[in-house]
Amino acid sequence: MFDKKKSKSYTDVLGKTNRIVEGTVIKGDVISQADFRLDGELIGNFQSTGKLVIGPAGSVTGDIVCNNADIEGKFNGNIQVSEILNVKSKASIHGEVTVGKLSVEPGADFSAACKMNGNSKNLLLSEGQETQQKAIQ
Repeated sequence: MFDKKKSKSYTDVLGKTNRIVEGTVIKGDVISQADFRLDGELIGNFQSTGKLVIGPAGSVTGDIVCNNADIEGKFNGNIQVSEILNVKSKASIHGEVTVGKLSVEPGADFSAACKMNGNSKNLLLSEGQETQQKAIQ
């Protein structure tokens, strides 16, 4: 009579976004397959196969590994974005940046060492380890 709810597969979380609101502080590591919006504070590492958005009130102190990122708040640490990193005009970034493509709006505080990977793509393994695979052309 009543259907038991089944756990959602990865394809079911595509297009859905986790959200941490302003005034929330997380101390620890975050691992997510879905997109993520952070308007609070993260003190720790972040890893996702989706997109990370750090809002204007958001801040991250730690390392980030993701496919895409939009940063409008503060970031301090190492960030690896396999596709596109968009740095908004109010953003403040300090540390090391490794990206596929980079977009920085005028007015942003971008005080980082930057490396662009043209033909490599970061892959996240289930154990949380990272490897690089060259694109086959």
